[in-house]
Amino acid sequence: MAVELVFTSKSKIGSMVSDSLIMIRRSSRHILRNTDQLLGAFFQPIMFLVLFASVFGGSIEKALPSGVSYINFLMAGIVVQTVAFGSTTTAIAVTNDLKKGIVDRFRSLPMSNLAVLNGHVISDILRNGISTLVMLVAGFVIGFRPQASVFEWFQILGLLLLFTLTFSWLSAIIGVLAKSVEAVQWLTFVIIFPLTFASSAFTPTDGMGKYLKLFAENQPITQVVEAIRALILGNPVGGYLWKAAAWCVLLLVIAVPVAAQLFRRKTTS
Repeated sequence: MAVELVFTSKSKIGSMVSDSLIMIRRSSRHILRNTDQLLGAFFQPIMFLVLFASVFGGSIEKALPSGVSYINFLMAGIVVQTVAFGSTTTAIAVTNDLKKGIVDRFRSLPMSNLAVLNGHVISDILRNGISTLVMLVAGFVIGFRPQASVFEWFQILGLLLLFTLTFSWLSAIIGVLAKSVEAVQWLTFVIIFPLTFASSAFTPTDGMGKYLKLFAENQPITQVVEAIRALILGNPVGGYLWKAAAWCVLLLVIAVPVAAQLFRRKTTS
């Protein structure tokens, strides 16, 4: 008895969405089944929060406006720092896929080239969401007391999602360019470490030198931190929110096509 094979045709966009969903499910399962990564998502943010609050809190609190505790000042910076460093898992995952040859297997299938990157970037939101939630709970335990309304929490959530997407796509570029996991680690350290520490994430910028202060006050992480901090504390957000969103959208518009082009070139060469 002859078997008739039935093929269904999908549009290019439909195929990309379908393939991306499969890759998102694959990457999310890797995160949830990787005990080491889950433990890191739980304990790393708690360690950073407790250490910064206890080591620097006493001296930095004197430079803060009256009535602002260091834990309330710190929370926005520590959340943004965790998300920025957390996005490096995208770079490591992309590099691992390229090194282990799984991408060559995918390329033998009729699937979208961008699906692999979409899977790692979107699933990274899951891991960063877990870390942020753990950090907020730990913050409440040691004295964090936000003043944000429900609407302001939605604004914070939206900005963090946009920031996570942006840094994950930037990390995807690093993941494609790096030749090893070790290279990913030092590349992300060299790029993300100065951005997070030369900012207002952990200390006010008033005490910085002239040129460092100019850089710190105008770079994207400071805009994101100040926007979230103002929303958390119930203060006027001023121009920080739209500047933070503009920085993220600009970097995202640049990072997505660059990452896709580099990935396509590397996997077809």
